[in-house]
Amino acid sequence: MPPPAPRKLWFDGGCRPNPGRMEIAVVTGGRTWVLPDCGLGDSNRAEWLALLGAIDLARQLGETDVVLCGDSAFVIDQIAGRTAAHPATADCLAAYRNGLVSFSRVRLRHVGRAQNLAGIALEYRRAGLAPPQPLADQQGLRLFPRMA
Repeated sequence: MPPPAPRKLWFDGGCRPNPGRMEIAVVTGGRTWVLPDCGLGDSNRAEWLALLGAIDLARQLGETDVVLCGDSAFVIDQIAGRTAAHPATADCLAAYRNGLVSFSRVRLRHVGRAQNLAGIALEYRRAGLAPPQPLADQQGLRLFPRMA
């Protein structure tokens, strides 16, 4: 029997205005988690918090093999070592690396904005429309550690 497929999670963060109040979304398994208030910051920190939220959600779901899909080249390039860690988000990079210990395999994929299900969910929310999937319990997603 083949091994189970890895769990895919889409993540996105943003803030309006930038800098301003941050929000994040994570989508997996047909469910959407949105945290509408992650404190004050800029869009780069919001993207990092969304990635950390996706990792934490995967851990809560008991996943050990994940594919994290996001549209932030800023975050993905730092993790891949293509760009130097930005001093303002070095704590987020460290939290990402520390968060990997409970996983057997983690892959990070850069996806276009139009393919990022979490970004689409945030756009729907900002427009006052119903999200493409029902919102899951927002209490289930916590940021480790809260770095807002």
